[in-house]
Amino acid sequence: MRLVESILTKNPCYTAGRKITVKGLMLHSVGCPQPSASVFVKNWNSASYDRACVHGFIDGNDGTIYQCLPWNHRGWHCGASGNNTHIGVEMCEPACIKYTGGATFTCSDKAAAQAVAKRTYDAAVELFAMLCQKFSLDPLGDGVIVSHKEGCKRGIASNHGDPEHLWTQLGLPYTMDTFRKAVKAAMGGGAAAPSGVSGTKIMGAAVATAEQMRTYIKAKNPKVAQSVLDMVPLYLSEGAAEGVRGDIAFAQSCLETGNFAFSGSAVTLDQNNFCGMGVTANGMKGNSFDTPQLGIRAQVQHLKAYASTEPLKGECIDPRFKYVARGCAEVVEWLGQKENPQGKGWATGAGYGEKIMDILKAILATAGAAAPAPAAVPFTVKVSIPDLRIRSGPGTNAAATGKFTGVGVFTITEVKSGPGSAKGWGRLKSGAGWIALDYAQKI
Repeated sequence: MRLVESILTKNPCYTAGRKITVKGLMLHSVGCPQPSASVFVKNWNSASYDRACVHGFIDGNDGTIYQCLPWNHRGWHCGASGNNTHIGVEMCEPACIKYTGGATFTCSDKAAAQAVAKRTYDAAVELFAMLCQKFSLDPLGDGVIVSHKEGCKRGIASNHGDPEHLWTQLGLPYTMDTFRKAVKAAMGGGAAAPSGVSGTKIMGAAVATAEQMRTYIKAKNPKVAQSVLDMVPLYLSEGAAEGVRGDIAFAQSCLETGNFAFSGSAVTLDQNNFCGMGVTANGMKGNSFDTPQLGIRAQVQHLKAYASTEPLKGECIDPRFKYVARGCAEVVEWLGQKENPQGKGWATGAGYGEKIMDILKAILATAGAAAPAPAAVPFTVKVSIPDLRIRSGPGTNAAATGKFTGVGVFTITEVKSGPGSAKGWGRLKSGAGWIALDYAQKI
């Protein structure tokens, strides 16, 4: 998650200075064809913009989150009492849509629009997971995470249909229920074990986090494409939507793609083979794995078809699912020969499930996001932006000092990991505080 602090200090909402006790989070969609968050940040950071102010925008081009208000600051995001209790976050929308009236729009490039919506959805999951942890919120609790549309139905927001209108019209599988479950999974809570599953202790373990999964891939293949890493959270969100362990489906993907041990082979998006199950030439293109997201969903649904007696909640991606004897397999044997004696569906051989479980155990054993490697200190960095914020500690959760570095060369005496910076945080020799090393070049 890339979080950039861009507080709207000139907006009348910010200058009003009112605080709230955070009781929930509200998800919005901007309602216009503008994927760039910086456009909103620039336009809204004005003393004359007294119509709205939100806590954050999520950029549709790269998923960057721009924090526009302190999290406990009262925002103007929902037009009703929800401003007194909820943090409001806006997801930017694709440039290729055109509103024709109300919440209805046309789309000139559906694939591009879906990619933008997926990017903002995934970033919102990570952000809301962080905020739920920060404010000790249960994402599945009543009224804790709501959309603007749901807020209206609860009487705490004005009459809007976002963001569900965007997902529905773009043909995406997202709902607020899938979103809440994905946030829970991203916090490490995961989904409950599917009914009918037995025979393994692994189901009682915590669900692997997206960072643990990414760390595992990078350890197997240091040159793995960033596009592959960006897809990882989809396993958790799709698994949460179906009520099964998305990390188990991910482990199967690792096995099917050579455990990600080779670069430039099947683990590529352009070959439609992200999950090791890609199909492009046998008549199924357009019906199953012609996008990585559908491949991941198929992987998750395939697991559920064997491991649960409950019906699939989304569209059945692969017609071969109809041959699966549902709910007849223990997880440690699923997709093996024992539960498929008549050769229907996939029969992959005895021990296949155990191999997947071994991979999952290795993923769960990783430490997750690797902390920045200890740097030899002191060292100097060059800062080329005038507004690099100085904080009292290493992380965006530390208080801002109200000071900025300005452009120049600075000496770093200590490096620590912390939220908001992939490269870590550096302590300034001057004693002024800490800066995010993402915005500084080591010299």
